[in-house]
Amino acid sequence: MTKLKMGRHTSAIKESRKNTVRRRTNTKIKNEIKQLIKEVNKDISAKDLAAAQKAIQLAFSALDKAAKKNIIHKNNANRKKSRMAQKLRALPA
Repeated sequence: MTKLKMGRHTSAIKESRKNTVRRRTNTKIKNEIKQLIKEVNKDISAKDLAAAQKAIQLAFSALDKAAKKNIIHKNNANRKKSRMAQKLRALPA
């Protein structure tokens, strides 16, 4: 590698590149979670029990995976899951 100007470190430049990639990945996963939660809420408001149950499974899975990878905090994931399940239970059978 060529010599850099004073005050720049190759390790800092590499960390910056890694952070950019991680930020992009985390943002993508968070947006997917938001879309899944919106879909669950849409199905619940439409009182479509079967579709809501299917959508809630996908949302729970995505939330658990994100919490496992520390993209979101585990308590945040559990809170979102609890609120969705509470809305689903309120639907008439």
